[in-house]
Amino acid sequence: MQPDAQKATTHPKGPLEWGQINFMHTTDTHGWLEGHIKEQNYGADWGDFVSFTKEMRKKAKKLGVDLLLVDTGDLHDGAGLSDATTPNGAVSNLIFEKIEYDLLTIGNHELYITEIAYETFGQFAKVYGDKYLTSNVQIANPNTGEFEYIGAKYRYWETPEGLRIMAFGVLFDFTGNSNVSKVIKGADMVQEAWFKEAINYKKPIDLFLVIGHNPVSTTATGGTFGTIFSAIRTMKPDVPIQFFGGHTHIRDFKVFDNKATGLESGRYCETLGWLAMSGIECSESCKSPAKGPKGVPTPTQKAIKPISTVTATVSASALPTSKSKSRLVYARRYLDWNRNTFTYHAVNSQPYTAKKFNTSQGETVTTDITTQRTKLNLTALYGCAPETYCQFCKPFLTEGNIFKLLQTALATTVINETRKDIARLIIINTGSVRFDLAQGPFTYDDSFIVSPFADAFQYIPNVPYAQAKQVINILNAGAFQKKKRDMSTRDFDFVPVLADRDICLDPPITHENSGMHRRSHAGGRLVRRTNTAPIPGYVTKDDFGSDGDDTVHSAIPNYSQPNDLQANASFPIDGSVPDTVDLIFLDFIASYIVNALNTPAVGGTYSLSDVAYYMPPSFTTNSYLPLYAKMAWQDNIPNCPVGEGAGF
Repeated sequence: MQPDAQKATTHPKGPLEWGQINFMHTTDTHGWLEGHIKEQNYGADWGDFVSFTKEMRKKAKKLGVDLLLVDTGDLHDGAGLSDATTPNGAVSNLIFEKIEYDLLTIGNHELYITEIAYETFGQFAKVYGDKYLTSNVQIANPNTGEFEYIGAKYRYWETPEGLRIMAFGVLFDFTGNSNVSKVIKGADMVQEAWFKEAINYKKPIDLFLVIGHNPVSTTATGGTFGTIFSAIRTMKPDVPIQFFGGHTHIRDFKVFDNKATGLESGRYCETLGWLAMSGIECSESCKSPAKGPKGVPTPTQKAIKPISTVTATVSASALPTSKSKSRLVYARRYLDWNRNTFTYHAVNSQPYTAKKFNTSQGETVTTDITTQRTKLNLTALYGCAPETYCQFCKPFLTEGNIFKLLQTALATTVINETRKDIARLIIINTGSVRFDLAQGPFTYDDSFIVSPFADAFQYIPNVPYAQAKQVINILNAGAFQKKKRDMSTRDFDFVPVLADRDICLDPPITHENSGMHRRSHAGGRLVRRTNTAPIPGYVTKDDFGSDGDDTVHSAIPNYSQPNDLQANASFPIDGSVPDTVDLIFLDFIASYIVNALNTPAVGGTYSLSDVAYYMPPSFTTNSYLPLYAKMAWQDNIPNCPVGEGAGF
């Protein structure tokens, strides 16, 4: 753990089940390799994870079973360790690479920026060789100009215990990539000759693995796992298929048929996914027993679709299925990313000393993270946040809701000195905020955690107030705002409870149409007390039920937020309204603003040529909250008390 991280007070509910083959799954880490410094649930760092993987591999070897490590992409954009460098990921990728993954694939955040895409192609992918799979993602080779795969198209190998596996890595049908890369649609990929040859490989296949930065729901618009599943199942009706997904930042588990399931393991180093499988039929090459190891809990649950997912949509019911009985049994678990979790599961499923748990490599990685945080100035203190401000655990604009705080911060800091006495309305998209702000030290790192994006402030001067005041309601009642940066939850048929997504996520969601029920927003720092009752955190229900969370939590409230937020400043102190205002907004939503002004009800006649920068382009969404902290949060420095976190 990092020196300033909070220690967890909770523990897992019981030992993990171990199967014939087992998986540890990460996804959407987004640079959070230092862990969540101010949140006890998720306070472990990447060094702790390095030590944990070493111990779990030893345990698997002792049990005589396979353990594979899988990651499904999005390593950038979310925390200072990845975002405070040029290029993005220059430090965090080197730290990430300390884990010896068996399979990895690419995320959309590796493809937006040409420089990052080429770093992934020329360096990161080369570290992992044929373990880095990009079955549908290509890049223009800078030396030849010809498009080639960033990683391997597929990987076929035999595990240490003799299972023969064919694996693919498939990104969802993403279109926001820079022009040096190419994303082949899933429906086109499955028609390619190489894919069909791989499915009908010349050597036996005991298990297909499909990993992807892709939602595991087969009914998700834009997601392609249903397409991949159909193609494989049509050609191989009875071979087990296991999917590992990502991108939507949720804990989820889906049943495709009696021999195929999919696991999705959260976001931001909050969740480590665990999956155990037994009952795979293979030849004499198999060393581990099909029933799983002896002396430890083993999987017992068969893959049976809940009624809600079977009948949810025509497309779901139209998927092919295995025609034979299955001996497969599964166990899945969502592990909270903290030291108590790791130490509990590493040896004999009992807590034990840090000295016994830590490996020399893990300690080196932890020290390296501490050193890099200092070099990047991530621990520089701007102020002390007096309370926790969450995105979704409080109603919009109530006390403790981050957008109420941002109204004040925007009005205080977004000031053009040459126009400071002119009344102004300031509008930002709520999707420019990525994460909660926990009570305690507000650092350079936190500025990335809350809002890592660089959207600048523009304006239209002297807009009649009668017109300008109508814009916010039009925006919040109108079309969902989607940034080219990313696909949103709405692209995946999730219930639209979130505002514009500058982000790929979707904290609290209700997946009623896909059989997924409401889950809580990730919990914050935990109060130090005897763990006699669940404390706030993830509460997950998936196709296997509601027992998947490794640590039992109470659900955190979830409230929807609108598309946009408005702040007012420099209005007459007598309570009257001005005749005209400067209408200020982020450059991302400039076209939405102009369109709103020009609606018949408003009667404007504006165009983008009327738009100019209100602040220098270097002053962005990543700038105003640090400035506000320096102005308003100077009490209790340097000894800032850390609060209880979201949900309390």
